[in-house]
Amino acid sequence: GYLSPCFLTNAEKMLVEFENPYISLTEKKINVVQHILPILENVARSGRPLLIIAEDVEGEALSTLVLNKLRGGLQVAAVKAPGFGDRRKDMLGDIAVIAGAKYVVNDELAVKMEDISLSDLGTAKNVRTTKDTTTIIGSVDSNSEVIASRTNQIKAQM
Repeated sequence: GYLSPCFLTNAEKMLVEFENPYISLTEKKINVVQHILPILENVARSGRPLLIIAEDVEGEALSTLVLNKLRGGLQVAAVKAPGFGDRRKDMLGDIAVIAGAKYVVNDELAVKMEDISLSDLGTAKNVRTTKDTTTIIGSVDSNSEVIASRTNQIKAQM
């Protein structure tokens, strides 16, 4: 679920709802705003919402997201990544495949958050986030081959 009620788009229903958002995925904690500033600037220029899925977002990074949201400069929400350890890694990988994201930023990648471009981010038709749950509905781009490949990979591991 969302990390701050300040992200709410529907206060009556206590939820965040985005149409056609970008989705950023990382296994890391985000606490320094410089790490996400390029993504925020690019997404703000695009006029589309942004969902950040991370281990956690705190400190000045969270404050910056909340301020941007409250000032109307950017439709944004941050949520905690699901699961723990290897399970979290697998779940973020699944989300990346569904959303069409090129990367899940982690310590093993040479790519850093600040190097991510809009084309590297995932997308969805709709995202609904409550205090406890996040639902990503439909991929905007047709990536059925990648999904089939991921499905086969999971079946092989069973």
